[in-house]
Amino acid sequence: MTGSIAVVGAGCILSGDLEAPVIDGADTVVSRNGTIAAVGRRQDLQQEVADSDVVVDANGATIAPGLIDSHCHVVLGDYTPRQKTVDFLASYVHGGITSVVSPGEIHAQGRPHSAVGVKALAIAAKTCFENFHPGGMTVHAGAVVLEPTLRDSDFAELQAAGVRLAKFGFGLYEDPADGYDQVRSAQAHGITVMCHSGGASIPGSKPITPDHLLHLAPDVCGHINGGPTSLPAAGVDRIIDETSMALQLVQAGNLQSSLRILRKAVDGGHFARVVIGSDTPTGTGVMPLGVIKTVAELASFSGIDPALLWAAATGNNARVWDLPAGVIEAGRAADLIVMDAPWGSTREDALGALEIGDIPGITAVITGGHLRNLTSRNTPRAARLAAVTPDMPHLSAAGH
Repeated sequence: MTGSIAVVGAGCILSGDLEAPVIDGADTVVSRNGTIAAVGRRQDLQQEVADSDVVVDANGATIAPGLIDSHCHVVLGDYTPRQKTVDFLASYVHGGITSVVSPGEIHAQGRPHSAVGVKALAIAAKTCFENFHPGGMTVHAGAVVLEPTLRDSDFAELQAAGVRLAKFGFGLYEDPADGYDQVRSAQAHGITVMCHSGGASIPGSKPITPDHLLHLAPDVCGHINGGPTSLPAAGVDRIIDETSMALQLVQAGNLQSSLRILRKAVDGGHFARVVIGSDTPTGTGVMPLGVIKTVAELASFSGIDPALLWAAATGNNARVWDLPAGVIEAGRAADLIVMDAPWGSTREDALGALEIGDIPGITAVITGGHLRNLTSRNTPRAARLAAVTPDMPHLSAAGH
């Protein structure tokens, strides 16, 4: 079998589920064929562990679902034209990001605006990344950029091709409000629509105001904390209070706005709508630690339980986009990380580190049920390192 792996010896297991963010009493996760098969105590799963081809000992560190970056600007392949950087997605895996969601391949050089062009780009990106997993990552690509040239028949064609993502905000609309019909058609064909919000982020785009968002009614208010310029507070409050949109907070946005939105969402019972992404690569650059850094910042400044914020970057994203990973439970994709407080931290574990704003050290990444790396090349060194049986020195070599 493939992906026959057990991770044992955890001091804590984060579930990714905001209703129960820590799995009480569990220290072991077993996967088979890339899918989580069992979660529980090692003493109750001894046979499953013994039958595993690979055993990773967390040595008291924390097991968590791999982070899902819900706003990552992929194009085609592991290259970003905006930053002229290769292998950036594989590097993001070393930041604990095991899945990304494309907000439209808007950085493609010579990006088309015709109906045939935007359909072709979305279908090409989707199908290419179905066969390409940089660093073991799953890339949910092929978000069609909505244009006024698209008709209902075009969305039917996209649906038939398996396209499930759309982005509004970069099409050739005289007024963003004119995109209403395309948003409705996309949703009618099972496509999740993320909408740009706030000021313009690239040449050719237009600011999208709270009034536009209320009129368009997308599924996700992209970077509601600014992309990079934040929306006015009163308009944000209307989006939170009057709609059911997912509220996306990103590293490339406004931190002050993020904290205000987060507190209002929690106080109003809307935390299930909060999703986290990086919105990189953008003008802020390539940021392999963009998502984990956001979790650390939000936890340390807001006082909200970091286990809940981890769920916003994993299980909440999985629910909004209907993804197989993001939650540690039997039947879900076996995308996992092992992490611990970094060397030198005043806290003793990963959650404690996040609580004070320290970025945890990642000491193992598993995707599709396979061990991809030990000792992240991007995070600080973990205080407690995972050990693997059989020995895999090529994964723990210095600089890997």
